[in-house]
Amino acid sequence: MRLCVFGAGAIGGLMAAKLAAKGDAEVTVVARGPHLAAMQANGLRLRGGGQDIVVHPRCVGSAAEAGVQDYVVVTLKAHALPGAAPQMQPLLGPDTAIVSAVNGIPWWYFYKHPGGFEDHRVKSVDPEGQVWEMLHPSRAIGAIVYPAAEVAEPGIIEHTYGDRFTLGEPDGSRSARVNALSEALIAAGFKAPVRPKIRDEIWVKLWGNLAFNPISALTGATLDVITGDPGQRQVARDMMLEAQAVGEKLGVRFGIDVDKRIAGAAEVGAHKTSMLQDLERGRPMEIDALLGVVVEMAEMVELPVPTCRTVLALVRARGRSAGCYAG
Repeated sequence: MRLCVFGAGAIGGLMAAKLAAKGDAEVTVVARGPHLAAMQANGLRLRGGGQDIVVHPRCVGSAAEAGVQDYVVVTLKAHALPGAAPQMQPLLGPDTAIVSAVNGIPWWYFYKHPGGFEDHRVKSVDPEGQVWEMLHPSRAIGAIVYPAAEVAEPGIIEHTYGDRFTLGEPDGSRSARVNALSEALIAAGFKAPVRPKIRDEIWVKLWGNLAFNPISALTGATLDVITGDPGQRQVARDMMLEAQAVGEKLGVRFGIDVDKRIAGAAEVGAHKTSMLQDLERGRPMEIDALLGVVVEMAEMVELPVPTCRTVLALVRARGRSAGCYAG
């Protein structure tokens, strides 16, 4: 199996390190800057979860150097994908699968969608349709990321918690390619179940992110504060209920209720959301992939989402004033 991690930051680095340590896959990492230089010089180090290992996957600075792959794991932020799609072309052969391990609603969401919106392009994550055309959703395998990790320093990944990557084909099938990927990830030490309704799981993860992330960017609060403060908790709950109505109108089934989902976030404790971390570091925030897309879908199914709309406008303004909005 030839597997390339494109944009190997924290999550991509975690996956690459454990796959390379197992040795069953030919792992290539596409990265840049000091992180690439450190991996080329010293290997890729993974710490945490009782491990401290150094592996030596092939580390390159461009897709052209990597060549055609069987699987391309994309762990970029959603707003970076349109610019990256042209760069990824040398990785793609006739049967190359693209493992879309990106937060929020993915660009391929309506491909093989069992409803009235099949092949609809999601403008919030693919404004010009470039990702759909250049990567094509027939290549896509959905992947939901549950681990937390960070690049502690160039070439070193700190694994904080979690070991599950839920996988699924857009059409719900158990294809040979998704089964093979699942087996490889399991052999490397991950949990990697294949689910027939991957969109349901996408929404359950998005459900919390669409509320907690923007609220944290507006207030600076960690998850324990957002879920413990009555005002912030109520705003989050209202947003989540509005989003649930949108998801259900599109055929999504939510396996838990909103209060259990909020309670699960509370258990994480004093955690800074990824959006707050990006804001503090002056990096573009995933506003549209997590919340703008919900408002877009609400318009499609003709549902009002007033709280989501208000918070979206506020967090976009916050991002623009800080230079952290990619829209």
